[in-house]
Amino acid sequence: MTVLDNRALNRATLARQLLLDRADVPVPDAVAHIGGLQAQEPQEPFVGLWSRLRAFDSAVLSDLLIQRSLVRTHLMRRTVHLLTADDALTWRARHDAMLRQRVLGTYRRELDGVDLDELAAAGRAVMADDEPRSMTELARALAERWPTPGTRALGEMVIAALVPMVQLPPRGLWRTRAGVRNVLLSSWLGREIDPPALEDTDPVGQALVRRYLAAYGPAATADLRAWCGLAGLPAAVAAMRGELITFRDDRGRELLDLPDAPRPDPDTPAPVRFLPAFDNAILGYQDRSRIIDDAHRGLSVAGERVVLVDGRVAATWNVEAGAVTVIPLRRLSRADRTAVVEQGRELASFLSDNESHRVEVGPTPR
Repeated sequence: MTVLDNRALNRATLARQLLLDRADVPVPDAVAHIGGLQAQEPQEPFVGLWSRLRAFDSAVLSDLLIQRSLVRTHLMRRTVHLLTADDALTWRARHDAMLRQRVLGTYRRELDGVDLDELAAAGRAVMADDEPRSMTELARALAERWPTPGTRALGEMVIAALVPMVQLPPRGLWRTRAGVRNVLLSSWLGREIDPPALEDTDPVGQALVRRYLAAYGPAATADLRAWCGLAGLPAAVAAMRGELITFRDDRGRELLDLPDAPRPDPDTPAPVRFLPAFDNAILGYQDRSRIIDDAHRGLSVAGERVVLVDGRVAATWNVEAGAVTVIPLRRLSRADRTAVVEQGRELASFLSDNESHRVEVGPTPR
């Protein structure tokens, strides 16, 4: 079986994540291709798409949210994701059990004795008037019946797990600060959520495997689980074995892939790319060594924005007083430093609507 080292896997990831060459595709197509963007921090998807698309216009993403072509909802890993409307409706039921278990993992003691089906029905009844509500407002309406758990536990369980919701604009619009207001996903989109598949079949699971491998492969089932939060989708993978090919990584893990997916030459040059906080190009793997050193793995879950140099995390970045500030994690060559500054200037211009081109690069760590 062919062994793919980290550099080969890195170039495959960059190509499929639209980070090797910026893509010239519509925003909805890009969002669908990469299986959604982590959007817990509402402005981060704009940087994620700017780094992946040629001539990305922030107003287009805002308009798509207003027009309901894209939505912000809890899904993979129980985190808020920016998804196409079709994917949100098609994938939501397949994630129900995982979402319940993840919220219970945090609030099991508070929710002990609460009938979750009754709580779900009560939550739907409150939201049936299509009035946007914050989590606190919804939870207070439910607390009259369930006073013991507390509003946080009730609200998290209903909004993040039991009742599919969408976060309404202006939350998530370009350069806009707005609190979370929720409505029913089906009401917002004017279409019911796709029902669960019949027992012993998992067409949505198989679709998720294909979509994941198209955007993240070659990858192990543990990586697939890390991306979506589902338990590895073993039945779906087993049913698809005949259409997949396999590799091994240099740790001996079996990697699955689609036969015709791109696997560029490991020596393909990789441009500097600025990634937003919690980008799935990093979080979408259990073994993240293809893109980030183990010593820096904690950055990927701490909300640090990172800079890819030669395809790997080499610095963090932020915005301070209108300037993009870059803090190297290792020594950068003169050429790499120049490329970081050039890309940083473009990012500063994008983030400031062309009002700033300032970049500051911090000292090399000792």
